[in-house]
Amino acid sequence: MTASDDSGASDSTSVDHTNKADANHSVSSLSIVGKTGSIALDDKLVDDSSDESEELFKWTNIFFHRRQRKPTDLNAVATKRSVFDDPHLAPHYWPKSDYENIHRFDPKARWTHREEQALVRKVDWKIMAWAAISFSALNLDRSNVNQANSSTFLPDLGLTTDDFNLGNSVFRLAFLCAELPSQLISKRMGPDRWIPMQICLWSLVTLSQFWLTGRTTFLLCRALLGILQGGFIPDLILYLSYFYTKSELPVRLTLFWMSMNFCAIVASFIAFGTLRLDGYGDKAGWRWLFLIEGGLTLIIGLVTFFQMPPSPTQTKAWFRPKGWFTEREEIIIVNRVLRDDPTKGDMHNREGLTLKRLWTAVCDYDLWPLYILGLMFGIPNTPPSTYLTLLLRSAGFNTFQTNLLTIPSQAFGILTMLAITLVSEAVNERSIIAMMEDLWTLPFLVALYCLPETPNSWIYFGVVTGLLSYPYTHPIQVGWCSRNSGAVASRTVNASLYNMFVQASSIISAQIYVQSDAPRYKHGNFILIVICSINLLVLYPGTKAYYIWRNRQRAKIWDAMTSEERVHYLSTTKDMGNRRLDFRFAH
Repeated sequence: MTASDDSGASDSTSVDHTNKADANHSVSSLSIVGKTGSIALDDKLVDDSSDESEELFKWTNIFFHRRQRKPTDLNAVATKRSVFDDPHLAPHYWPKSDYENIHRFDPKARWTHREEQALVRKVDWKIMAWAAISFSALNLDRSNVNQANSSTFLPDLGLTTDDFNLGNSVFRLAFLCAELPSQLISKRMGPDRWIPMQICLWSLVTLSQFWLTGRTTFLLCRALLGILQGGFIPDLILYLSYFYTKSELPVRLTLFWMSMNFCAIVASFIAFGTLRLDGYGDKAGWRWLFLIEGGLTLIIGLVTFFQMPPSPTQTKAWFRPKGWFTEREEIIIVNRVLRDDPTKGDMHNREGLTLKRLWTAVCDYDLWPLYILGLMFGIPNTPPSTYLTLLLRSAGFNTFQTNLLTIPSQAFGILTMLAITLVSEAVNERSIIAMMEDLWTLPFLVALYCLPETPNSWIYFGVVTGLLSYPYTHPIQVGWCSRNSGAVASRTVNASLYNMFVQASSIISAQIYVQSDAPRYKHGNFILIVICSINLLVLYPGTKAYYIWRNRQRAKIWDAMTSEERVHYLSTTKDMGNRRLDFRFAH
């Protein structure tokens, strides 16, 4: 049996099947790999579902092997084989009776590629597009303090850069502490309700920063923003998993983080214009920046209440009497998602987590290596990113030049992020691809460290811009963590725990550039070089080695079992998710 896995999928149960050549092209070996693990059966399965691996949404097909691929017959059956096609396995994966989409679940349902392609495009426009807009609201409100910092924000409030660091630490600490509680609320209340509530609440805090008076109110607002924004990203990922399969979601998560860069570009233009209001109404320009952006995201939050249906089969409402999807489309969405990952039928979308399941997920030591990566991987580039406007001001650029000069690194970051995603799909690799962010960052950090005390302004700008154009691999690692969680309940908690470590990383990062080391931060850059080297030489190779070792451990036991023993294990085991013998970790 081959232990394979999906390419960067954030939640998956992939079905890999091998056809033994015979007259009927029947499937003689079915290998199920993913959230439910890997199992090989000798039973022959013959039906009209597709034997093709899921390639439809892989962008790499645009660039790789185009001539070798046969054109897709749009009228052919697109339904992929799954555990539901095997009478022995199906009972172990059947959705719960209170699963909100159970009335559309039909393992005999079949659909064509033409239907599937049209439906996914429709889901992209109806679900994904507004989810990206709501994600942009998050990025707009949590990063606008950096634009304000290019103006007279700190001196007006009597703050030092150390106070600014403290504010960032308070924000990240509050964000970190809110991650898990937010996920628990979202799972009980439903992300369709909790997400728009979050946006509206933090928008009110953002626009209230118009009336900041000093250090105390600054720290209070940073804490409130962290509490209200914590958990938003895992909440949104959980919501999207109701509509997308394993190979579709990672690409769309990458689009999310690409939209973050695009949003940063838009924010720079907004700041460029808004900061010119300096003195209007006897108020500083940065105050108008908070007021305008907070009001904008509040509108997004209010509209989100009407743009996020609870599930694919619950799109009808008093303001949308016909709903978004037909009965046929609902059947296709529900069954393609469950065939891809049967564990998505284990819980209702408004079902809270029990303390036992919560504790089990927290104690899952096999995900601890990924948590450590989440803590360490982003430290080398976070201080230069946070201090970009201050660094450019110290290099001799004025307020308006500074806001415009932050745009190139954001634009290049979009391109490198897209490129790294394409490479990740092409080679089906996580650990080596994920370390490319630090590999990119290291030479620029060395260059920054070696610059003279008074460097040429444009050379300094070039080095900093090159550093911050790194390929952002966080989407790959989010998918990696979720892929290795193994079940809906644990995936919810593990995604929050991973993000908590990422936020803790930001708290650490906020203490590296200190006032006494300004303006070149030479000592801070040396620390970043050391951390970057540890990531590249120890943490990423060590994580890959650990998962290879764990998979070999399980394979020794699993491969020694007969088909009957495997079926008996599946029907009697109390192991869940990635604790099962048939589960294989991605690396």
